[in-house]
Amino acid sequence: MTTQSSDSAQRAIGRAEAGELLRAGTPARLVEGRRVLVLTPDATRTCPLPMLVRAVHDAFGASAAALDFMVAVGTHTPLDEAEVLRLYGIAPAERAAFGNARFLSHRWDVPGTLERIGWLEEELVAELSEGRLRERVPVDLNRAVGEHDLVLILGPVFPHDVAGFSGGAKYLFPGISGGELIHFFHWLGAVITCARIIGRKDTPVRRVIHAALEKVGRPVHCAAAVVDAHAAVRGMFVGGAVEAWSKAADLSARLHVREVPRPFHTVLGQAAPLYDELWTAGKVMYKLEQVVADGGELIIHAPHVRVVSRTWGAEIERIGYHVRDYFLAQPERFAGIPRGVLAHSTHVRGAGSFEGGVERPRIRVTLATGIPADVCARINLGYADPARIDVERHRGREAEGILHVPEAGEVLYRLPG
Repeated sequence: MTTQSSDSAQRAIGRAEAGELLRAGTPARLVEGRRVLVLTPDATRTCPLPMLVRAVHDAFGASAAALDFMVAVGTHTPLDEAEVLRLYGIAPAERAAFGNARFLSHRWDVPGTLERIGWLEEELVAELSEGRLRERVPVDLNRAVGEHDLVLILGPVFPHDVAGFSGGAKYLFPGISGGELIHFFHWLGAVITCARIIGRKDTPVRRVIHAALEKVGRPVHCAAAVVDAHAAVRGMFVGGAVEAWSKAADLSARLHVREVPRPFHTVLGQAAPLYDELWTAGKVMYKLEQVVADGGELIIHAPHVRVVSRTWGAEIERIGYHVRDYFLAQPERFAGIPRGVLAHSTHVRGAGSFEGGVERPRIRVTLATGIPADVCARINLGYADPARIDVERHRGREAEGILHVPEAGEVLYRLPG
């Protein structure tokens, strides 16, 4: 059963209504006397997590044998318990109200965190990838899943560069899974290209994620939220992981995708403050690339971003940012680099060609961030002094071919068709 508020797109859903939707969309047999693991996003998604976490506790705290929470960081920076509590807005004095609940973070970086739950066999991978890749891929998952009777996914859905739309089973893969599967399907997305995936619900990558979901061996339920720029919940879908996510993706396509009639020669995207490294601020490029004219420039304006990546910075500085064909033409050069890093590189650099040893990106990508000019040159991106960017001069000039997008990174801009 899947439930939603009938007028959710017109008004915000609050804590009480969210709790009602959770109870109405979740069969009691899945929760009563059961150990429940709730998976949530980290701080790189706009989401009213404090409200939603409390709504889950309101709905199931008294009936579940255990109600634990885990931040599904993927390969983002892990959190300790104090950081998880701050993310959820739980003050020390309020901690006792959650009883014996555990507040955890996925630790992809700690040996022993994962267990192998199966494989995606070579023939299936070839089928799911539409012949682009043919290999046997292990499916590893955080051991905490095996310690619980139910997994409840709690989080928002947005257009996504790798999977088409975020959310749903993506909180498992890559949220709390192992590196081999993560790097595999991120590279699959890069081979297909961001522009051909983002904002599309049925993609080869999403099919891979759902194939991995079948290996979990536990019921997986989902409370998929659709939020606006102010973190207000405009839709909430509760039910099976695939069905609830699918309905949320449909609403996200209406709320988070904007069509513009023509491309712009200059696009200034101001990265939302929640992106504190280029690894995540690259979403500005993912969401705006399609509306930059050939030969035009995208400026990622983010003075608060001072590092490329806390996890993968060394690898990125080693290879730089390049178009997809740069990597496809010389795979032996990059055999030791995780494919997820290669995927990030080409998503940020965007479309282009590599012929006769010459790389020709379709557009220019300029960083107006706290990353120094010499680092920008080393990683093959343009540099602009953020203090010299006059944001006001970019506003309201669409007729002149200049687009300004504040709080960029979650809403997808694209051309008709």
